[in-house]
This record gives sequence, structure tokens and C-alpha cells, in this order.
Amino acid sequence: MLDPRHILITGASSGLGAALAAAYAAPGRRLSLAGRSAERLSAVADHCRDVGAEVEAAVLDITDPVAMADWMVRIDKTAPLDLVIANAGISGGTYGGSESEAQVRAIFAANVDGVLNTVLPVLPLMEARRRGQIALMASLAAHRGFPSAPAYCASKAAVKIWGEALRGQLAPHGVAVNVIMPGYVKSPMTDANDFTMPFLMSAQRAASIIRDGLARNRARIAFPWPMTMIAWLLGTLHPALTDPLLRRLPKKR
Repeated sequence: MLDPRHILITGASSGLGAALAAAYAAPGRRLSLAGRSAERLSAVADHCRDVGAEVEAAVLDITDPVAMADWMVRIDKTAPLDLVIANAGISGGTYGGSESEAQVRAIFAANVDGVLNTVLPVLPLMEARRRGQIALMASLAAHRGFPSAPAYCASKAAVKIWGEALRGQLAPHGVAVNVIMPGYVKSPMTDANDFTMPFLMSAQRAASIIRDGLARNRARIAFPWPMTMIAWLLGTLHPALTDPLLRRLPKKR
């Protein structure tokens, strides 16, 4: 079982990121938390400190590679990072019509470039000391492109495939890589959806599942299992069978 002492989490100011911070907060643990909202991030950091964790919080834009690298290298020098959770991301869809160029680029910038900016600075450091763990937040939507959210699905598919390949590449160097694939988790991102979300779970429950999966070094942490099976099946079936169904799904805001 892996038991990280210094954990970095992006997107920690709300939703699943905040729940993960709370799940890992404990005496003897050091948390480095990044988020966009100074007020919400401060509240999360204060809660984690109240239960005994040592916390550094930084308001950062994950799409800024220089700022991310500077911060990560600095905190790693203070105490080597054991676990990096590249959680931050954004969503969007076709509720108002086709995705605009600006929307598509923003989603890829956050969900792909943001992940790269979170992972790449620390990889050589972990490889050099031959230990560490990288967790990448993908989604069950990575199994199949949904017409209601093309850019989101594609960005999460990129994260999934990159993470799976990295796991094999880095295992001989002592670095674990895990791909996280949640279904619907209650958060500000899903609160914008005005349609029924099957098997919607709390961020706290999702964080518990993720923490357990990371401790066991599971290659793919996908949940809940009914949605996992549905998403996987949709990805394996021929588009001629699935396209008519998927076109009828409600639009995502």
C-alpha cells in the first residue's frame, strides 16, 4: 500500500479537488494545493490545517507552464513530492449550439495542457530519486466521444491514453502512474447540468474511492461500476449502432 506524505492537488478550491484535499489531510501529511479561487482555496486549506495537515496553497493558472514549473520545483525542494494529482479541468458542451473555437481551445488548454504543466516538471525529479506517484484525472467520457461534449470527451481521452502509456514507461524507474475515470460526481461542474445524471455520487465518496485506488496503485480507477460498463460498451460498439442513440442525449451546458 502506498502512503504518500507530500501530496500536490490541482483544482483544489472546489468539487472533487477539495474533497481529495480533505481526504488526505491528516497529521504528518503535507498538502500543496492549487486552485483558481483564492477565497475557496483558503477555506479548503484552513480546514486541512485544522485536522493537522501542513498546507501550502497557491492561486495558479494551470495553463501557465512557467508559473506551474516554478511553483512545483520550489515545493519539491522543500519536501520531495510523493503524489501529484493532476485534477484541475473544465467542462463545456453544445447546449447553446456547436462548440465555438474559443470554447474548444479553452477546454484543451485546461484539460490537456494543464495536465502536462502539472506532470512534466516533476517527472524528472521523481525519476531521479526512483520513487513517486502521478495521478491523472480523466473521465468515463474518455471511452467514447459524446456529441453533447466533443472537446471534453476528446481532452479526457488524451489524458487517459497518455497516462496508460506513461505507466508502462515509468514503472521500471520506480514511478507509479494511475488514471482516474469518474462518472458523474457532484461538483460545480456537474451542478450546471440540467439533466438526470445516472449514479451521481458525492465528491466525498468519490475522493474515498480514488484515495483507496491510489494506495493500491491501481492502473485505472474507474467508477461507479455500472457507468463504467456502459461507457466501455459504448466505446467498443460500432458507431453505426451508437450514433443514433448518442445524438438523442441531452445537451451539456
